Amino acid sequence: MSAVTKIVFLGASSASFGMSMFRDLFSTPDLTGSQLVLVGRDAERLGRSERVARLVNERTGAGLKIESTTDWRAALDGANFVVHSTAIDRNRLWRLDFEIPRKYGIRHTLGENGGPGGLFFTLRTLPVVFDFVREMERRCPEAWFINFSNPESRIVLALGQHTKIRSLGLCHGIFLARAQVASILGLPEERVDVWGAGLNHFQCLLHIRDRDTGADLYPQLKEKEKRLQESVAPLTRKLLRAFGYWLGCGDSHVGEYFSFGWEGGEDGYNFDWDDRERAKLLQLIDEVLAGRVAMPPWWLQPSGERAATIICSVLHDRKQLIESGVVYNQGVIPNLPANAAVEVPLVADAAGVHPVSLGPLPDAVSKLMAIQVNVQQLAVEAAMQGSKELALQALLVDPVINSEDAARGLLEELWEINRPYIRRCI
Repeated sequence: MSAVTKIVFLGASSASFGMSMFRDLFSTPDLTGSQLVLVGRDAERLGRSERVARLVNERTGAGLKIESTTDWRAALDGANFVVHSTAIDRNRLWRLDFEIPRKYGIRHTLGENGGPGGLFFTLRTLPVVFDFVREMERRCPEAWFINFSNPESRIVLALGQHTKIRSLGLCHGIFLARAQVASILGLPEERVDVWGAGLNHFQCLLHIRDRDTGADLYPQLKEKEKRLQESVAPLTRKLLRAFGYWLGCGDSHVGEYFSFGWEGGEDGYNFDWDDRERAKLLQLIDEVLAGRVAMPPWWLQPSGERAATIICSVLHDRKQLIESGVVYNQGVIPNLPANAAVEVPLVADAAGVHPVSLGPLPDAVSKLMAIQVNVQQLAVEAAMQGSKELALQALLVDPVINSEDAARGLLEELWEINRPYIRRCI
């Protein structure tokens, strides 16, 4: 690596995720002297992000060298780590991904990583991702591509199949799952230790233990779950009773993968709430930058995301365990296809990022997940080839789709909406 570590942040004009990254990167002295290049499409929003980054960097004394640019190609020159969090017209298109299938009688949840929404997220996102990756192949072929954008599994699967750039996806779903089971158990989150493996937003918690005693908490979880109100995680609890394991990180996420996922509730993402929260955050940022209000203490505290941990572990040979990351399988979970994107624990050190195998999944769970692997493989190939025919096949393989007519109808409508973003990548 070069003498100065170069970290490129694609999507830095996002106020919410940008703030999370700044909190993590500037909360450690391990990156002092590193170069942080912020990249975004909107110059005004990017300028705001740069001012926030400089302020937090100064306040924490982290000592990073910060610059920003809208020229993402030049930014990639000599990069060591590329953090990706871009999305195309995120809320507007995501809302359509959720609402249009419902017009055709498709009962689904969220519309992000599974079902028809997951397909169209894939179709419009992979061309952008591969623009970045092809440029990385020329300008920084040894760099790590660390992905936070959805659909995580499909992005990592495509990267594993179509480039030699080293990549992984990161998601906080494992912590959401831990929080759920800790709440049911009536224990503090830090007391509950979980080990999970599977697919993104569809992990199987293979072990749930008491950190203090080492005791297996699964028997206690299954007993306490029986006494909960019916409204608490109904879908995940049905899966627990049927398969014997806690699957996923919430009904809306895991529900995306099932024909019966709507039984846990058919609500999509709360886009209006998101818009309000983003507006509030932008107002707060502007107030802080103008000196009218004090910097909130949480700006100086780690967010809990793991990109900075990965980067520091690689740079300083920490052999740090990372609770979960999305990687190209190649046997890490032996009873899922080798050409799948799986979420498993990782160890990061100077030699790279090493997936930790927890062995095979329970047989029935692996069969459940293999269905989604097939869907994801077809969706990725549809996006890489820009193929409407393959997109239809991906829909018809998806268990969320209950009608061939509905599949064709929603495909025509959503294809036209997404046509400006769909193009062949190979």
